[in-house]
Amino acid sequence: MMEVVIAVVVTVVGMWWWRRWRGQQKEVLPPSPVGGLPVIGHLHLLRPPVHRTLLELSSRLGVGGAPLMHLRLGSTHCVVASSAEAASELIRGHEASISERPVTAVARQFAYGSSGFAFAPYDTHWRFMKRLCMSELLGPRTVEQLRPVRRAGTVSLVRDALLASASSSSVDLTRHLIRLSNTAIIRMVASTVPGSVTDEAQDLVKEVAELVGAFNAADYIAVCRGWDLQGLGRRAADVHRRFDALLEDLITHKQLARDALVNTTTTMMQGDKQHKDLLDILLDKAEDDTAEVKLTRDNIKAFIIDVVTAGSDTSAAMVEWMLVELLNHPDALRKVQQEIDAVVGGDRIVSEADLPRLPYLQAAYKETLRLHPAAPIAHRQSSEQITLLGRGFTVPPQAAVFINVWAIGRDPAFWEDPEAFRPERFMPGGAAEALEPRGQHFHFMPFGSGRRGCPGMGLALQSVPAVLAALVQCFHWKRDCQQEAIDMEESDGLVCARKNPLLLRPVARLNPFPAVV
Repeated sequence: MMEVVIAVVVTVVGMWWWRRWRGQQKEVLPPSPVGGLPVIGHLHLLRPPVHRTLLELSSRLGVGGAPLMHLRLGSTHCVVASSAEAASELIRGHEASISERPVTAVARQFAYGSSGFAFAPYDTHWRFMKRLCMSELLGPRTVEQLRPVRRAGTVSLVRDALLASASSSSVDLTRHLIRLSNTAIIRMVASTVPGSVTDEAQDLVKEVAELVGAFNAADYIAVCRGWDLQGLGRRAADVHRRFDALLEDLITHKQLARDALVNTTTTMMQGDKQHKDLLDILLDKAEDDTAEVKLTRDNIKAFIIDVVTAGSDTSAAMVEWMLVELLNHPDALRKVQQEIDAVVGGDRIVSEADLPRLPYLQAAYKETLRLHPAAPIAHRQSSEQITLLGRGFTVPPQAAVFINVWAIGRDPAFWEDPEAFRPERFMPGGAAEALEPRGQHFHFMPFGSGRRGCPGMGLALQSVPAVLAALVQCFHWKRDCQQEAIDMEESDGLVCARKNPLLLRPVARLNPFPAVV
Protein backbone atom coordinates (compact mmCIF):
# COMPACT_ATOMS: atom_id res chain seq x y z
CA MET A 1 0.00 0.00 0.00
CA MET A 2 2.84 2.41 0.92
CA GLU A 3 4.49 1.74 -2.43
CA VAL A 4 1.28 2.76 -4.23
CA VAL A 5 1.03 6.00 -2.24
CA ILE A 6 4.66 6.85 -2.99
CA ALA A 7 4.16 6.11 -6.69
CA VAL A 8 1.08 8.37 -6.82
CA VAL A 9 2.91 11.21 -5.02
CA VAL A 10 5.95 10.90 -7.31
CA THR A 11 3.70 10.90 -10.37
CA VAL A 12 1.73 13.98 -9.25
CA VAL A 13 4.87 15.91 -8.33
CA GLY A 14 6.53 14.85 -11.56
CA MET A 15 3.56 16.05 -13.64
CA TRP A 16 3.53 19.38 -11.76
CA TRP A 17 7.20 19.98 -12.40
CA TRP A 18 6.80 18.93 -16.05
CA ARG A 19 3.94 21.38 -16.60
CA ARG A 20 5.88 24.15 -14.86
CA TRP A 21 8.97 23.44 -16.97
CA ARG A 22 6.90 23.37 -20.14
CA GLY A 23 5.26 26.68 -19.17
CA GLN A 24 8.65 28.27 -18.59
CA GLN A 25 9.78 27.11 -22.02
CA LYS A 26 6.87 28.95 -23.58
CA GLU A 27 7.61 32.13 -21.58
CA VAL A 28 10.24 34.40 -23.08
CA LEU A 29 10.85 37.19 -20.63
CA PRO A 30 12.37 40.50 -21.80
CA PRO A 31 16.13 40.79 -21.30
CA SER A 32 17.43 41.44 -17.78
CA PRO A 33 20.59 43.15 -16.52
CA VAL A 34 23.30 40.92 -15.09
CA GLY A 35 23.86 40.85 -11.38
CA GLY A 36 20.59 39.44 -10.05
CA LEU A 37 20.97 37.87 -6.61
CA PRO A 38 19.03 35.20 -4.71
CA VAL A 39 16.11 36.47 -2.61
CA ILE A 40 16.48 40.19 -3.52
CA GLY A 41 16.85 39.81 -7.31
CA HIS A 42 17.84 43.13 -8.89
CA LEU A 43 16.77 45.35 -5.98
CA HIS A 44 20.39 46.18 -5.12
CA LEU A 45 20.89 47.71 -8.58
CA LEU A 46 18.24 50.39 -8.09
CA ARG A 47 19.50 53.82 -7.03
CA PRO A 48 17.60 57.09 -6.64
CA PRO A 49 16.19 58.64 -8.68
CA VAL A 50 14.79 55.33 -9.89
CA HIS A 51 13.57 56.54 -13.31
CA ARG A 52 17.15 57.43 -14.26
CA THR A 53 18.50 54.11 -12.97
CA LEU A 54 15.91 52.15 -14.95
CA LEU A 55 16.89 53.93 -18.16
CA GLU A 56 20.58 53.35 -17.44
CA LEU A 57 20.01 49.62 -16.83
CA SER A 58 17.94 49.22 -20.00
CA SER A 59 20.54 51.10 -22.07
CA ARG A 60 23.13 48.43 -21.22
CA LEU A 61 21.09 45.65 -22.82
CA GLY A 62 22.01 45.11 -26.46
CA VAL A 63 22.82 47.63 -29.14
CA GLY A 64 20.88 50.82 -28.51
CA GLY A 65 19.40 49.47 -25.28
CA ALA A 66 16.26 47.46 -24.57
CA PRO A 67 12.89 49.22 -24.90
CA LEU A 68 11.45 46.44 -22.72
CA MET A 69 13.37 45.09 -19.71
CA HIS A 70 12.65 42.45 -17.07
CA LEU A 71 13.72 42.82 -13.46
CA ARG A 72 13.12 40.64 -10.46
CA LEU A 73 12.51 42.86 -7.46
CA GLY A 74 12.65 40.41 -4.61
CA SER A 75 9.73 38.02 -5.21
CA THR A 76 8.10 40.32 -7.77
CA HIS A 77 8.53 40.19 -11.53
CA CYS A 78 8.79 43.66 -13.05
CA VAL A 79 8.65 44.69 -16.71
CA VAL A 80 9.91 48.18 -17.61
CA ALA A 81 8.90 49.96 -20.83
CA SER A 82 11.31 52.72 -21.87
CA SER A 83 10.09 53.54 -25.38
CA ALA A 84 6.90 54.87 -26.93
CA GLU A 85 6.49 51.71 -29.03
CA ALA A 86 6.73 49.42 -26.01
CA ALA A 87 4.31 51.61 -24.03
CA SER A 88 1.89 51.66 -26.95
CA GLU A 89 1.88 47.88 -27.28
CA LEU A 90 1.27 47.46 -23.54
CA ILE A 91 -1.44 50.11 -23.18
CA ARG A 92 -3.15 50.04 -26.55
CA GLY A 93 -2.78 46.32 -27.11
CA HIS A 94 -3.31 44.99 -23.58
CA GLU A 95 -5.16 47.73 -21.66
CA ALA A 96 -7.60 45.28 -20.09
CA SER A 97 -4.74 43.12 -18.78
CA ILE A 98 -2.81 45.95 -17.08
CA SER A 99 -5.68 48.01 -15.65
CA GLU A 100 -4.66 47.26 -12.06
CA ARG A 101 -2.10 49.15 -10.00
CA PRO A 102 0.38 47.52 -7.62
CA VAL A 103 -0.86 48.20 -4.08
CA THR A 104 1.75 48.52 -1.35
CA ALA A 105 1.02 47.83 2.30
CA VAL A 106 1.17 51.56 3.13
CA ALA A 107 -1.01 52.59 0.16
CA ARG A 108 -3.60 49.99 1.17
CA GLN A 109 -3.80 51.53 4.63
CA PHE A 110 -4.44 55.06 3.36
CA ALA A 111 -6.96 53.70 0.85
CA TYR A 112 -9.01 52.21 3.70
CA GLY A 113 -8.43 48.78 2.24
CA SER A 114 -10.04 48.87 -1.19
CA SER A 115 -12.24 51.93 -0.57
CA GLY A 116 -10.05 54.43 -2.42
CA PHE A 117 -9.74 55.32 -6.09
CA ALA A 118 -6.08 55.71 -7.05
CA PHE A 119 -5.14 52.13 -6.11
CA ALA A 120 -8.58 50.55 -6.34
CA PRO A 121 -9.02 47.39 -8.42
CA TYR A 122 -10.56 47.82 -11.84
CA ASP A 123 -14.15 47.01 -10.90
CA THR A 124 -17.62 48.59 -10.74
CA HIS A 125 -16.62 50.97 -7.94
CA TRP A 126 -13.51 52.16 -9.78
CA ARG A 127 -15.41 52.72 -13.03
CA PHE A 128 -18.11 54.65 -11.19
CA MET A 129 -15.52 56.89 -9.48
CA LYS A 130 -13.68 57.43 -12.76
CA ARG A 131 -16.87 58.64 -14.47
CA LEU A 132 -17.68 60.80 -11.44
CA CYS A 133 -14.18 62.32 -11.56
CA MET A 134 -14.29 63.11 -15.25
CA SER A 135 -17.86 64.43 -15.31
CA GLU A 136 -18.19 66.19 -11.95
CA LEU A 137 -15.45 66.03 -9.32
CA LEU A 138 -12.57 67.05 -11.59
CA GLY A 139 -14.54 67.80 -14.73
CA PRO A 140 -14.36 71.10 -16.65
CA ARG A 141 -17.44 72.59 -14.96
CA THR A 142 -16.16 72.01 -11.42
CA VAL A 143 -12.64 73.15 -12.30
CA GLU A 144 -14.15 76.35 -13.70
CA GLN A 145 -16.45 76.92 -10.71
CA LEU A 146 -13.58 76.57 -8.23
CA ARG A 147 -11.31 78.96 -10.14
CA PRO A 148 -11.81 81.74 -7.52
CA VAL A 149 -10.37 79.42 -4.84
CA ARG A 150 -7.19 78.94 -6.86
CA ARG A 151 -7.04 82.64 -7.73
CA ALA A 152 -7.14 83.59 -4.06
CA GLY A 153 -4.13 81.36 -3.42
CA THR A 154 -2.14 82.91 -6.26
CA VAL A 155 -2.92 86.44 -5.07
CA SER A 156 -1.80 85.47 -1.55
CA LEU A 157 1.50 84.16 -2.95
CA VAL A 158 2.06 87.37 -4.93
CA ARG A 159 1.32 89.41 -1.81
CA ASP A 160 3.91 87.47 0.21
CA ALA A 161 6.49 87.92 -2.54
CA LEU A 162 5.76 91.65 -2.70
CA LEU A 163 6.42 91.99 1.05
CA ALA A 164 9.73 90.15 0.61
CA SER A 165 10.57 92.43 -2.30
CA ALA A 166 10.01 95.53 -0.19
CA SER A 167 12.51 94.28 2.38
CA SER A 168 14.94 92.80 -0.19
CA SER A 169 14.48 89.40 1.43
CA SER A 170 14.83 85.98 -0.17
CA VAL A 171 11.86 83.64 -0.44
CA ASP A 172 11.83 79.86 -0.08
CA LEU A 173 9.68 79.33 -3.17
CA THR A 174 9.64 75.56 -2.70
CA ARG A 175 7.90 75.94 0.66
CA HIS A 176 5.58 78.69 -0.60
CA LEU A 177 4.52 76.72 -3.68
CA ILE A 178 3.80 73.58 -1.66
CA ARG A 179 1.72 75.64 0.76
CA LEU A 180 -0.11 77.29 -2.14
CA SER A 181 -0.97 74.02 -3.87
CA ASN A 182 -1.94 72.30 -0.62
CA THR A 183 -4.18 75.15 0.47
CA ALA A 184 -5.81 75.43 -2.96
CA ILE A 185 -6.59 71.72 -3.29
CA ILE A 186 -7.86 71.45 0.31
CA ARG A 187 -10.16 74.44 -0.19
CA MET A 188 -11.37 72.92 -3.47
CA VAL A 189 -12.27 69.82 -1.47
CA ALA A 190 -13.95 71.77 1.34
CA SER A 191 -14.17 75.50 0.71
CA THR A 192 -15.18 76.49 4.26
CA VAL A 193 -12.45 74.73 6.25
CA PRO A 194 -10.76 76.76 9.01
CA GLY A 195 -7.15 77.80 8.52
CA SER A 196 -5.99 75.52 11.33
CA VAL A 197 -7.36 72.49 9.43
CA THR A 198 -5.49 73.56 6.30
CA ASP A 199 -2.21 73.81 8.23
CA GLU A 200 -2.67 70.42 9.84
CA ALA A 201 -3.60 68.85 6.52
CA GLN A 202 -0.40 70.20 4.95
CA ASP A 203 1.75 68.37 7.48
CA LEU A 204 -0.23 65.15 7.04
CA VAL A 205 -0.07 65.32 3.23
CA LYS A 206 3.71 65.63 3.42
CA GLU A 207 3.94 62.57 5.67
CA VAL A 208 1.59 60.52 3.47
CA ALA A 209 3.64 61.34 0.37
CA GLU A 210 6.85 60.30 2.12
CA LEU A 211 5.37 57.04 3.39
CA VAL A 212 3.71 56.02 0.11
CA GLY A 213 6.88 56.82 -1.83
CA ALA A 214 9.25 55.04 0.56
CA PHE A 215 10.76 51.68 -0.35
CA ASN A 216 9.24 48.97 1.82
CA ALA A 217 11.08 45.64 1.78
CA ALA A 218 7.88 43.86 2.82
CA ASP A 219 6.26 44.76 -0.52
CA TYR A 220 8.90 42.88 -2.53
CA ILE A 221 10.72 40.33 -0.38
CA ALA A 222 8.43 37.53 0.72
CA VAL A 223 10.37 36.63 3.89
CA CYS A 224 9.99 40.22 5.15
CA ARG A 225 6.20 40.34 4.86
CA GLY A 226 4.36 40.86 8.12
CA TRP A 227 7.44 41.96 10.07
CA ASP A 228 7.48 45.78 9.55
CA LEU A 229 11.28 45.77 9.85
CA GLN A 230 11.55 49.43 8.77
CA GLY A 231 8.77 50.71 11.02
CA LEU A 232 6.81 52.06 8.06
CA GLY A 233 3.66 50.24 9.11
CA ARG A 234 3.70 51.83 12.56
CA ARG A 235 4.32 55.30 11.13
CA ALA A 236 1.57 54.84 8.54
CA ALA A 237 -0.89 53.71 11.22
CA ASP A 238 -0.19 56.85 13.26
CA VAL A 239 -0.51 59.22 10.27
CA HIS A 240 -3.66 57.41 9.10
CA ARG A 241 -5.24 57.78 12.56
CA ARG A 242 -4.54 61.54 12.62
CA PHE A 243 -5.68 62.03 9.02
CA ASP A 244 -8.86 60.06 9.68
CA ALA A 245 -9.69 62.27 12.67
CA LEU A 246 -9.17 65.40 10.56
CA LEU A 247 -11.36 64.02 7.76
CA GLU A 248 -14.10 63.13 10.24
CA ASP A 249 -14.06 66.74 11.51
CA LEU A 250 -14.12 67.99 7.92
CA ILE A 251 -17.11 65.86 6.95
CA THR A 252 -18.99 66.64 10.17
CA HIS A 253 -18.43 70.36 9.65
CA LYS A 254 -19.69 70.10 6.09
CA GLN A 255 -22.76 68.08 7.07
CA LEU A 256 -23.71 70.64 9.71
CA ALA A 257 -23.40 73.41 7.11
CA ARG A 258 -25.54 71.43 4.66
CA ASP A 259 -28.19 70.76 7.31
CA ALA A 260 -28.31 74.46 8.15
CA LEU A 261 -28.71 75.26 4.46
CA VAL A 262 -31.84 73.12 4.25
CA ASN A 263 -33.56 75.57 6.59
CA THR A 264 -32.74 78.60 4.44
CA THR A 265 -34.71 79.97 1.54
CA THR A 266 -34.87 78.22 -1.83
CA THR A 267 -33.03 81.13 -3.42
CA MET A 268 -30.06 80.67 -1.12
CA MET A 269 -30.05 76.93 -1.77
CA GLN A 270 -29.98 77.49 -5.49
CA GLY A 271 -27.15 79.95 -5.12
CA ASP A 272 -25.16 77.46 -3.08
CA LYS A 273 -25.59 74.74 -5.70
CA GLN A 274 -23.69 76.88 -8.15
CA HIS A 275 -20.60 76.82 -5.91
CA LYS A 276 -20.34 73.26 -4.65
CA ASP A 277 -16.97 71.96 -3.61
CA LEU A 278 -15.78 68.39 -4.06
CA LEU A 279 -17.03 67.27 -0.65
CA ASP A 280 -20.51 68.60 -1.48
CA ILE A 281 -20.54 66.52 -4.66
CA LEU A 282 -19.35 63.38 -2.85
CA LEU A 283 -21.96 63.75 -0.11
CA ASP A 284 -24.67 64.32 -2.74
CA LYS A 285 -23.71 61.01 -4.35
CA ALA A 286 -23.59 59.24 -0.98
CA GLU A 287 -27.15 60.43 -0.28
CA ASP A 288 -28.42 59.46 -3.74
CA ASP A 289 -30.36 56.23 -3.40
CA THR A 290 -30.51 55.84 -7.18
CA ALA A 291 -26.73 55.99 -7.68
CA GLU A 292 -25.10 53.04 -9.42
CA VAL A 293 -22.66 52.68 -6.51
CA LYS A 294 -23.46 53.67 -2.95
CA LEU A 295 -20.54 55.69 -1.58
CA THR A 296 -19.61 54.94 2.02
CA ARG A 297 -17.90 57.27 4.46
CA ASP A 298 -14.65 55.34 3.93
CA ASN A 299 -15.01 55.82 0.15
CA ILE A 300 -15.30 59.58 0.67
CA LYS A 301 -12.35 59.79 3.07
CA ALA A 302 -10.13 57.62 0.87
CA PHE A 303 -10.95 59.69 -2.19
CA ILE A 304 -10.14 62.94 -0.38
CA ILE A 305 -6.74 61.53 0.64
CA ASP A 306 -6.15 60.49 -2.99
CA VAL A 307 -6.99 63.94 -4.36
CA VAL A 308 -5.13 65.96 -1.74
CA THR A 309 -1.92 63.90 -1.80
CA ALA A 310 -1.85 63.49 -5.59
CA GLY A 311 -2.75 67.08 -6.43
CA SER A 312 -0.62 69.02 -3.95
CA ASP A 313 3.07 68.21 -4.37
CA THR A 314 2.72 67.49 -8.09
CA SER A 315 1.40 70.96 -8.90
CA ALA A 316 4.03 72.65 -6.74
CA ALA A 317 6.81 70.61 -8.34
CA MET A 318 5.66 71.50 -11.86
CA VAL A 319 5.53 75.25 -11.15
CA GLU A 320 9.02 75.07 -9.64
CA TRP A 321 10.50 73.07 -12.54
CA MET A 322 8.96 75.46 -15.06
CA LEU A 323 10.29 78.54 -13.24
CA VAL A 324 13.78 77.05 -12.91
CA GLU A 325 13.91 76.10 -16.60
CA LEU A 326 12.90 79.64 -17.59
CA LEU A 327 15.43 81.22 -15.20
CA ASN A 328 18.14 78.99 -16.66
CA HIS A 329 17.04 80.00 -20.19
CA PRO A 330 16.70 83.82 -20.13
CA ASP A 331 15.65 84.06 -23.79
CA ALA A 332 12.65 81.80 -23.16
CA LEU A 333 11.79 83.73 -19.99
CA ARG A 334 11.91 87.00 -21.90
CA LYS A 335 9.51 85.62 -24.54
CA VAL A 336 7.05 84.51 -21.83
CA GLN A 337 7.15 87.92 -20.16
CA GLN A 338 6.79 89.81 -23.43
CA GLU A 339 3.79 87.68 -24.38
CA ILE A 340 2.09 88.33 -21.03
CA ASP A 341 2.82 92.05 -21.28
CA ALA A 342 1.30 92.21 -24.76
CA VAL A 343 -1.84 90.24 -23.88
CA VAL A 344 -2.50 91.23 -20.26
CA GLY A 345 -0.62 94.44 -19.70
CA GLY A 346 0.63 95.65 -16.35
CA ASP A 347 -2.47 96.92 -14.60
CA ARG A 348 -3.76 93.51 -13.48
CA ILE A 349 -2.35 90.09 -12.63
CA VAL A 350 -2.58 87.41 -15.31
CA SER A 351 -5.27 84.79 -14.67
CA GLU A 352 -6.38 81.36 -15.90
CA ALA A 353 -8.81 83.06 -18.30
CA ASP A 354 -5.82 84.50 -20.20
CA LEU A 355 -4.16 81.14 -20.90
CA PRO A 356 -5.72 80.48 -24.35
CA ARG A 357 -4.11 83.70 -25.60
CA LEU A 358 -0.64 82.83 -24.30
CA PRO A 359 0.68 80.15 -26.70
CA TYR A 360 4.37 80.53 -25.84
CA LEU A 361 3.60 80.12 -22.14
CA GLN A 362 1.66 76.96 -22.99
CA ALA A 363 4.57 75.70 -25.11
CA ALA A 364 6.99 76.30 -22.24
CA TYR A 365 4.67 74.32 -19.95
CA LYS A 366 4.51 71.40 -22.41
CA GLU A 367 8.29 71.39 -22.67
CA THR A 368 8.53 71.31 -18.87
CA LEU A 369 6.09 68.39 -18.76
CA ARG A 370 8.20 66.55 -21.32
CA LEU A 371 11.44 66.97 -19.38
CA HIS A 372 10.04 66.78 -15.84
CA PRO A 373 6.81 64.77 -15.63
CA ALA A 374 5.53 64.99 -12.07
CA ALA A 375 5.04 61.21 -11.96
CA PRO A 376 8.08 59.91 -13.89
CA ILE A 377 6.95 56.27 -13.76
CA ALA A 378 3.43 55.03 -14.51
CA HIS A 379 2.72 51.97 -12.35
CA ARG A 380 0.51 49.14 -13.57
CA GLN A 381 0.09 45.45 -12.73
CA SER A 382 -0.70 42.57 -15.05
CA SER A 383 -3.80 40.57 -14.15
CA GLU A 384 -2.94 37.71 -16.50
CA GLN A 385 -0.10 36.49 -18.68
CA ILE A 386 0.49 38.77 -21.67
CA THR A 387 2.22 37.85 -24.90
CA LEU A 388 3.62 40.83 -26.78
CA LEU A 389 3.35 39.60 -30.34
CA GLY A 390 5.36 42.46 -31.78
CA ARG A 391 8.35 41.56 -29.61
CA GLY A 392 7.91 37.89 -28.80
CA PHE A 393 8.12 38.52 -25.06
CA THR A 394 5.88 37.38 -22.21
CA VAL A 395 4.74 39.43 -19.24
CA PRO A 396 3.93 37.10 -16.31
CA PRO A 397 0.67 37.45 -14.36
CA GLN A 398 0.82 39.69 -11.25
CA ALA A 399 3.93 41.40 -12.61
CA ALA A 400 4.58 45.06 -11.90
CA VAL A 401 4.56 47.00 -15.18
CA PHE A 402 6.57 50.23 -15.04
CA ILE A 403 6.22 52.68 -17.93
CA ASN A 404 9.16 55.07 -17.73
CA VAL A 405 7.41 58.26 -18.80
CA TRP A 406 10.52 60.31 -18.01
CA ALA A 407 12.69 58.21 -20.35
CA ILE A 408 10.08 58.24 -23.13
CA GLY A 409 9.98 62.05 -23.03
CA ARG A 410 13.71 62.13 -23.73
CA ASP A 411 13.84 59.41 -26.38
CA PRO A 412 16.12 60.65 -29.23
CA ALA A 413 14.08 58.52 -31.66
CA PHE A 414 11.26 61.05 -31.31
CA TRP A 415 12.84 64.20 -29.90
CA GLU A 416 15.56 66.25 -31.57
CA ASP A 417 18.14 67.41 -29.01
CA PRO A 418 16.04 65.70 -26.30
CA GLU A 419 17.89 67.09 -23.27
CA ALA A 420 17.46 70.72 -24.35
CA PHE A 421 14.70 73.02 -23.08
CA ARG A 422 13.16 74.32 -26.31
CA PRO A 423 9.52 75.50 -26.07
CA GLU A 424 9.68 76.37 -29.78
CA ARG A 425 9.27 72.70 -30.66
CA PHE A 426 5.62 73.01 -29.51
CA MET A 427 4.96 76.29 -31.34
CA PRO A 428 3.47 76.53 -34.88
CA GLY A 429 6.01 75.12 -37.30
CA GLY A 430 7.75 73.10 -34.58
CA ALA A 431 8.15 69.33 -34.78
CA ALA A 432 5.80 68.82 -31.80
CA GLU A 433 3.25 71.46 -32.79
CA ALA A 434 0.34 69.00 -32.90
CA LEU A 435 1.15 67.19 -29.65
CA GLU A 436 -1.02 67.55 -26.56
CA PRO A 437 -0.17 66.03 -23.16
CA ARG A 438 -3.48 64.17 -22.87
CA GLY A 439 -2.23 60.62 -23.44
CA GLN A 440 -3.09 60.13 -27.12
CA HIS A 441 0.58 60.32 -28.14
CA PHE A 442 2.70 57.65 -26.50
CA HIS A 443 5.96 59.59 -26.88
CA PHE A 444 4.42 62.49 -24.88
CA MET A 445 2.20 61.33 -22.01
CA PRO A 446 3.24 63.20 -18.84
CA PHE A 447 -0.15 62.42 -17.24
CA GLY A 448 -0.12 58.76 -18.26
CA SER A 449 -2.51 57.21 -20.74
CA GLY A 450 -5.47 54.88 -20.94
CA ARG A 451 -7.83 53.95 -18.14
CA ARG A 452 -5.35 54.81 -15.41
CA GLY A 453 -4.40 58.19 -16.83
CA CYS A 454 -4.39 61.07 -14.33
CA PRO A 455 -7.98 62.30 -13.76
CA GLY A 456 -6.64 65.65 -12.52
CA MET A 457 -4.99 66.49 -15.84
CA GLY A 458 -7.52 69.20 -16.71
CA LEU A 459 -6.95 70.92 -13.38
CA ALA A 460 -3.17 70.77 -13.77
CA LEU A 461 -3.32 72.23 -17.28
CA GLN A 462 -5.17 75.24 -15.86
CA SER A 463 -3.56 75.85 -12.48
CA VAL A 464 0.17 75.34 -13.08
CA PRO A 465 0.79 77.76 -15.99
CA ALA A 466 -1.44 80.41 -14.35
CA VAL A 467 0.64 80.43 -11.16
CA LEU A 468 3.90 80.50 -13.11
CA ALA A 469 2.62 83.33 -15.30
CA ALA A 470 1.80 85.46 -12.25
CA LEU A 471 5.26 84.89 -10.77
CA VAL A 472 7.18 85.97 -13.88
CA GLN A 473 4.78 88.79 -14.77
CA CYS A 474 5.02 90.43 -11.36
CA PHE A 475 8.66 89.81 -10.41
CA HIS A 476 12.22 89.39 -11.51
CA TRP A 477 13.68 86.49 -9.51
CA LYS A 478 17.28 86.96 -8.40
CA ARG A 479 19.77 84.48 -6.98
CA ASP A 480 21.83 85.57 -3.99
CA CYS A 481 24.72 83.29 -4.94
CA GLN A 482 26.85 83.77 -8.05
CA GLN A 483 26.20 80.38 -9.66
CA GLU A 484 25.53 80.53 -13.39
CA ALA A 485 22.50 78.24 -13.34
CA ILE A 486 20.12 76.80 -10.79
CA ASP A 487 20.81 73.15 -10.08
CA MET A 488 18.45 70.55 -11.56
CA GLU A 489 19.09 67.74 -9.07
CA GLU A 490 16.02 65.57 -8.51
CA SER A 491 14.61 64.11 -5.34
CA ASP A 492 13.47 60.50 -5.13
CA GLY A 493 9.89 59.37 -4.61
CA LEU A 494 6.57 59.11 -6.38
CA VAL A 495 6.75 62.80 -7.34
CA CYS A 496 9.76 64.01 -9.28
CA ALA A 497 10.52 67.29 -7.48
CA ARG A 498 13.73 69.26 -7.17
CA LYS A 499 15.98 68.01 -4.41
CA ASN A 500 17.09 71.36 -3.00
CA PRO A 501 14.93 74.29 -1.85
CA LEU A 502 14.56 77.12 -4.36
CA LEU A 503 15.72 80.30 -2.60
CA LEU A 504 15.21 83.45 -4.69
CA ARG A 505 14.88 87.18 -4.06
CA PRO A 506 11.85 88.77 -5.77
CA VAL A 507 12.19 92.23 -7.31
CA ALA A 508 8.95 93.93 -8.30
CA ARG A 509 8.74 94.08 -12.09
CA LEU A 510 5.53 96.10 -12.48
CA ASN A 511 5.36 99.80 -11.63
CA PRO A 512 2.84 100.72 -10.39
CA PHE A 513 2.12 97.30 -8.94
CA PRO A 514 -1.47 96.01 -9.39
CA ALA A 515 -3.62 95.95 -6.27
CA VAL A 516 -3.33 92.56 -4.55
CA VAL A 517 -5.46 93.19 -1.47
